[in-house]
Parts: sequence; C-alpha cells; structure tokens
Amino acid sequence: MPAASIRPLHPVPRSLSELSARFGLDAGDDDVEITGVSISSKDIDSGDLYVGIPGARVHGASYAAQAAEAGAVAVLTDAAGAELAADAGIPVVVTDSPRAALGEVAAWIYSTDPDSPRLFGVTGTNGKTSVAYILDGLLGQLGVVTGLTTTVERRIGDEHIDAALTTPEASELHALIARMREVGVRAASIEVSAQAVSRNRVDGLLFDVVGFTNLSHDHLDDYATFDDYFAAKLDLFTPERARRGVVSLDSEWGNRLVEDARIPVTTIAARPEVQADWHVDVLEQRGTSTSFLLTGPDGRQVRTSIPMPGWFSAANAGLAIVMLVESGYDLGEIEAVLERDGGVQAFVPGRLELVSGDAPLRFYVDYGHTPDAFEQTLGALREFTEGRVFMIFGADGDRDVTKRPDMARIATELADVVVITDYNPRTEDPAEIRRVLVDAARAARPDGEIYEIPDARDGIRKAVSLAKAGDTILIAGPGHETYTEVAGQKHDYSARDEARKALLEHGWETGKADR
Repeated sequence: MPAASIRPLHPVPRSLSELSARFGLDAGDDDVEITGVSISSKDIDSGDLYVGIPGARVHGASYAAQAAEAGAVAVLTDAAGAELAADAGIPVVVTDSPRAALGEVAAWIYSTDPDSPRLFGVTGTNGKTSVAYILDGLLGQLGVVTGLTTTVERRIGDEHIDAALTTPEASELHALIARMREVGVRAASIEVSAQAVSRNRVDGLLFDVVGFTNLSHDHLDDYATFDDYFAAKLDLFTPERARRGVVSLDSEWGNRLVEDARIPVTTIAARPEVQADWHVDVLEQRGTSTSFLLTGPDGRQVRTSIPMPGWFSAANAGLAIVMLVESGYDLGEIEAVLERDGGVQAFVPGRLELVSGDAPLRFYVDYGHTPDAFEQTLGALREFTEGRVFMIFGADGDRDVTKRPDMARIATELADVVVITDYNPRTEDPAEIRRVLVDAARAARPDGEIYEIPDARDGIRKAVSLAKAGDTILIAGPGHETYTEVAGQKHDYSARDEARKALLEHGWETGKADR
C-alpha cells in the first residue's frame, strides 16, 4: 500500500493566504486551497502543498514541476529553491528553512496541533520498538483504539504500511495522526529516533508522555560525539515537545537526562543497585517469557509477565506501564487487565523473536546491531540455555564503523560459536566489513570457534548443522527486515524464513511457539 494512502479521508481545505498569514510568509497575489502536504514529488495528492527541501545532492525544489503535474497547488521552499521552482506554474512561497517549517505547517494544514490522539513517544538506543509495541498492546488490553508507528510499520487498526524510516517525515506523520483522529484512535505510540528530533520529523507534535530506554554506542556516523547524540535525545524532554517523561536509569545517561530535562520526569530501573521512583525485579526468565514485579514509589506493586525473554524485556514492559500511569491510566485497572489476560499481550516483530517454535533447539531472530544490544541479548540467552550459544551476525554497511570491533569482541566473548556473515553491506565491500569483524573476533578469542561465511543463508545453515538439542542460536541484525542491500541493490531475504527453512531441512520440527 503506498504511503500516500494513509492520509485523512476528509481533509478540511486551508487557503494559501491563511497559511501565509499564519506563518508570516509572502504568497503574493495567488490564493489556492490546500488539502495536504508532501516533501516527495512521487507522493503528491491533488491539492497538496509541495515542500522543496535542500538535499545532500539535489534540492527538492528541482522537482516542483513534477509535483505540479501530479496535483500540487503550491510550493514552499527557500530562496535557492524558489529559483528552481519558478517555472513550475504554481505559487511559490519562500521561508528560510523549509525543513524547520515543515512540522508546524503540516500540523496546521491537518489540524493536528489542537486535536490529536494522546501521544506516547519512545526514544533511546535500544528497546524503542519494543516499548512502542508493548504500549500498543497494553492500550489494546485496556480497550483503547490505538495507532502505532515504529521502525517496522505504521498502523491504524488493521490498516498498515511498512516503514522506510524509524520515524516518518513530519508531513507523513501529521497526515497519519489526522487519519487516526478520523477513525477514532484515542492513543498512539511513536518510536522516536535521535535523527527524527535533529531533522525536525516530530516538529508540531506535543507528546503526552515520552520515555527514555538507554543510550549506548550507535549512530556516531551521524553525530560527532556521544554528547551530540545525547543532546538529540534530550531535546525530546522539553516543554515544546512533551508534557512529562519517564526515564530509565539502567544506563549511565539516564541520570544525566533527569538532571537536564526541562519537563517533570519519573524514573524507573531494573538494576537492583540503582535507586529510582519505580523498580522492576525479574522473578523468572524463560525462553518464551519473563515474569517480573513492578514496584511504585508508594509501595504499589504489579506482578505480571511479558512474552519475551531477557531482563530488558521486563524493563521495557515496566517503562511502558509507568508511561501509561503518568498519562493518567489507573495502575489498578492496568493490573486487573494483566491478571485477566495472563500478562502483557504484545508481539514485537524481529525482536528476540523465537522462530523455532517448540523445538528443543531454540532459534531467535533479533534486530540488535550495537555492542550493548549484543551484550544484553547474549547474557539473557545464556540464563536459560543448557547447551551452547551460537551467534550469527554481520555489520551494516555505510553506517557507524567505530562500533564494529566491539560488536565482534562481545559476540566472541559471550557466545560459544560465532558465525560472521554479510548483513546489508550496501555500497561497502562486504569482504572488508567481514575482515574487520573476523580480526576483532580472533583477537578477542584466538582459540574461539569462529566461522566466516559470506552468505547469511549459508551461515544460518552452518549454525543449525552444528547445534544440538538444548542449544540456542541467535542471528542479530536483520530482525523483521525482508531484504538485504548489496552494492546499492535490494534483494529479497528474510532471516526469519531462512531460519525456519534451515531448521526443517535438518529435521527440527517447528510447531507453535509457547507464547
């Protein structure tokens, strides 16, 4: 389904002159009615305002004529873009920074600024997607009609599209929220990346509650330092963007965020040595679930479980519950539905997803691609693995190269068997990516059982051929994704499907997982 299809079905027209007056712009003598907004000339509906944003290689205003031909009625761009759009045959409105203006303009066009569902935003290096899905699941258990936007998908009830970005561009996000409002959505969970804040994708939104999971080594190709990366997350905890926040203190950056946040915040921790307002105590870890006790500042407690392994799954569920409490939902009511349903009802695609069903050889597919994610996930799997732990992984091409040696070192130190393979090399030489990983792995553990197998499909089959009942296999990186990108070309590939095929080929029956 094309992205343009998730828009309000009954937009209320806004005039170009109103827009100009609202934002102090000069639209000249032309006046037209605007019913939508887009930054892509390929995603234009009739009546759209086309926003021409300067890009790394090409200015978006270069495509103004194509946008006009597709139905755009006006262009909003900067001075350089105005020259490029001059012959498009539609009015051109100039602003200093079209990207900075986009969120507020989209909020005004779609009327999301005064009238949107209750919005929950989740940020952090790891766990954002999981918390967003857990929030969505809990809200559903409470009988709330929900919307969801994550790295995996954008969803309104049964209507959904695959996601291209972790957080949509502001034009798409406001259109999505306007559609949610039309169909009666009362609450929406939004995964918010650091880049989304830095690049104005959540401008024009006011979150009811924002949550912070953690901060660890990632995205240093986009941000010069950890301080810069942290600052992007911190900007979400300001009164311009959110009313209140919930901050996990399980990473060292949580305390700093609490100190620097400009909105009221509540704290939560799952590490026993950390003092926080709320605390998560893990009671039991299994291959398919984690039970935990959540204790609040006044001694109130909720005992429940999440259908995912790992202490961090309990931490994510606790964070989601406290975000709901901070938004005004009654803890007693939440406890009642959790008891009624036997725990949190949430499924997170490609996040420690068990694809081996009830086979005695467990195979998990995960989206983790950072050193911290590797360390936490492998540690969690070790808790309930009787035999050996196998780790299959590669490293993203054209992404943060500084984390690669640590990823390989941690995998080799914490797994019994390591299979290094290709994972989305994009425009980089996959052999060179593997060389860095293999060298770091062998330096960390010279006597380790390490295999270099370029094709991930072959790597999966190698691990399955070596594994026995009681062992656990983890492939980290691809998660929910259904393609791999090589030399700039996308090819069909699903780690989940390949894992199931390999298990069947080697005689492992994969019945229904015990969720």
